[in-house]
Amino acid sequence: MLFGLVVTDRRHAAAAAGLLAGAAARGWEARCFLTDTGVQLLDDEAFMAEARARPLSVAVCRHSVDHLMPDCDIAALGKVVVMGSQFQGAKLAQNAQALLVL
Repeated sequence: MLFGLVVTDRRHAAAAAGLLAGAAARGWEARCFLTDTGVQLLDDEAFMAEARARPLSVAVCRHSVDHLMPDCDIAALGKVVVMGSQFQGAKLAQNAQALLVL
């Protein structure tokens, strides 16, 4: 089962971390895409702990990061998250058996 999670708002940080942990506990492959203010989850410790547990399972809209987090150290995140575009979100939507948008 491929579980896809798209986060568009930073308010959903705790829910997103919980959903990723829950999917992993069920043995599901979980992928996440952050866009709009959802990219600010890169500053959330609980969410990033989930991302680090499964490196490169989280993709981020680079445009949103550049716009909303100009001081973000993108190079430091390179081994944890995929810096991409809306294409990563579209591919996730296409390939996931279950998709949740927050």
